[in-house]
Amino acid sequence: MLSDIKFPKSKEYRSATENEPLAFYTEGLLESTYLDLLLGYFSSSAISTLSLGFAKFLANNGTVRLVINHILSDRDKKVLLESQYGIDEEYSGLLQDFDKLRKTLDSYGEHFFKCLAWLISTKRIEIKSVRPKGKGGISHYKSGVFKDGINQVKFRGSCNFTASGLLENLEELDIKLSWEGGKEGIEEYQNLFEQIWNGEANYVEYVAFAQIESIIEQNYGGLDLNELLIEEEELIKQKARKNNEPNTLKSLQKALEKIETYLSEPRFPYPSGPREYQKEAYQNWLNNNKQGIFAMATGTGKTITSLNCLLQEILHNEEYIYHCIILVPTITLVNQWEQEARKFNFQEIIKVSSKSQWESELATTLSTAKRIPISFVIITTYASFIKERFQKYVQKLPNDTLFIADEAHNIGSTSVLKSLSILTLQNRIGLSATPKRIYDIEGSKAMEAFFNDKEPYIYSFSMERAIDEGILCKYYYYPHIVNLTDGELEQYIEITKKLAKFFNKKTGSLDDNEIVQKLLLKRKRIIHKAANKLSKTREILENRFRIEGNLKYTFIYVPEGNTQEILDEDSDDEESLRIINQYTREIGRIDESIMINQFISGMNNRNEILEQFKDGKIHVIASMKCLDEGVDIPRAEYAIFCSSTGNPRQFIQRRGRILRTHPRKNIAVIHDLIIVPDIQSSDSNSETFRVERSLVEKELERVMYFASLAINPYETENVFSRVCEHYDLNIYTIHQNLKSQ
Repeated sequence: MLSDIKFPKSKEYRSATENEPLAFYTEGLLESTYLDLLLGYFSSSAISTLSLGFAKFLANNGTVRLVINHILSDRDKKVLLESQYGIDEEYSGLLQDFDKLRKTLDSYGEHFFKCLAWLISTKRIEIKSVRPKGKGGISHYKSGVFKDGINQVKFRGSCNFTASGLLENLEELDIKLSWEGGKEGIEEYQNLFEQIWNGEANYVEYVAFAQIESIIEQNYGGLDLNELLIEEEELIKQKARKNNEPNTLKSLQKALEKIETYLSEPRFPYPSGPREYQKEAYQNWLNNNKQGIFAMATGTGKTITSLNCLLQEILHNEEYIYHCIILVPTITLVNQWEQEARKFNFQEIIKVSSKSQWESELATTLSTAKRIPISFVIITTYASFIKERFQKYVQKLPNDTLFIADEAHNIGSTSVLKSLSILTLQNRIGLSATPKRIYDIEGSKAMEAFFNDKEPYIYSFSMERAIDEGILCKYYYYPHIVNLTDGELEQYIEITKKLAKFFNKKTGSLDDNEIVQKLLLKRKRIIHKAANKLSKTREILENRFRIEGNLKYTFIYVPEGNTQEILDEDSDDEESLRIINQYTREIGRIDESIMINQFISGMNNRNEILEQFKDGKIHVIASMKCLDEGVDIPRAEYAIFCSSTGNPRQFIQRRGRILRTHPRKNIAVIHDLIIVPDIQSSDSNSETFRVERSLVEKELERVMYFASLAINPYETENVFSRVCEHYDLNIYTIHQNLKSQ
């Protein structure tokens, strides 16, 4: 707060005294969140002087309104070279002056402009350039107001923020404090500033500044806030070594301490703070004894929402210590969670997976945590978590450790539940777009019991809401009916006959037992790997290529060979590789100009592939299950789902991946390949008809889940009209039932 600064009783600062203007500006920036500044000459020396504390001002979520004179001091002009830019005549004088100014900057001036570029890129600065109207001289404003949201400090200097102004001559500056009788004078000054800012001052004319802002970004942009703070920290140390004035040294030391504290403490990664729904999720979690499930659509920020819960717990902890363990399905997600955690400035992170040497670090950390308060975040795959090698450390976790399970439906598997039986940690968060486990009611119940939650869960964020609020993009949905081959149809009918024996006429559905689940999985594999999906995929892509001349930003979910839900660290089986190779070859044959690449487990260059896809160098990516959980592909705008398995979790996740927003992406297109029984050979009087009808109804539920939120929901009605008629199904009823769920 500005009121924490120890201002001189005289309310005056003078160069080469114990109260130097440099100390005032440094402390003012440290304690402010807002700065209005009117300047005359704006030279290299002024920039250097204002640089110390500027990055910390940014970290305070600071914003600036700056009015400057459009010309430089005579001193600067004498030592500067000619401009290298060829700009329109209207702006040439201003831009040439700026280019000349750049050539005189020292490391402090460079730092100032890096901070300025950051403010411009984040739209937290507005700059206006003025000159006196009808006069040959310049405007001599050299004043401003620091604000912290409560208090205000107005300053007026006898200097021009030039070399002679701040560093060489004995220049003075006086201040007014809003909490010490200066409120009226500050209000009068603020009215003057607003008059100039709003273009209501008839004694100045305005010079366009937009091109200068663009050049500042081009030449000085690129550093993030942490990098700016680290750079400022070093510059302050350099300045302190050269300054002997005690009060100035105190100001510089204060700046160092504030920067070091900021760099070491956890914080929310975005200046605006948590969104309202993230605050609501945290409060609901507290109200449920710090347990529960966040059922949030892909792309709505599950990771940030859960890490914010950890952050809020830290902020309410006097020791400012944090302990957390995070379970994720894949190594890719281990790395993604690490990146997100570091954005919160969580620094003590231990990654546990088959690809890391983690045991020594984990053992040392947990041993130390018993003796002294230290923080840590452990991120582990489910596969590593359930192994005996890791389980021996689970019991050593401090009781206040927050347990976060990403893709929390994995908790319901037998192997994970067994490992969790020894877990005593009570603070728990489960994250999933689709918490329920398909074909596993008991597993779903066990998961909900573990998190002390049940539908509709302590916090939900639907995909419909995400699309309406622009978090996910709108999309077109085109389902395609694909027929089975004769051999596949024969197997399909055989399994359907076996399932018919377990059909319950009272409930209108299949019994829930192990035999039925195994038969359903066998049937799913036939549908999943149906051979005719490949020819339909090529047909769709050929049509697009014929219309657009390219297949850029196309994403294809290829059927994987093994459809078992297994806990593995990004692995694919030989059958899956055979299938994806087959799809890759066939798509490549459409035209030699098409650049296609696979995205499969075990690849070391997966990030590079995604970058090339984003840049349009790779046109088509063919992938399998490894993209179901956690890998973002916002540039994908055209997708074909060849591997619709009937698992709601998978198709919801896959749709969410395609609907990620991107600045150059207005809309997404999804083609979905659907297998239904051949109605030509289906007899309504046969023993299998009711089973077929039940299975088709389930498939239509999935299809309508896609179609209901699409721009073109009635496309689906046309495609399935004959199927619905044959099985006496009403697609509108299915749609309404989905809405009521």
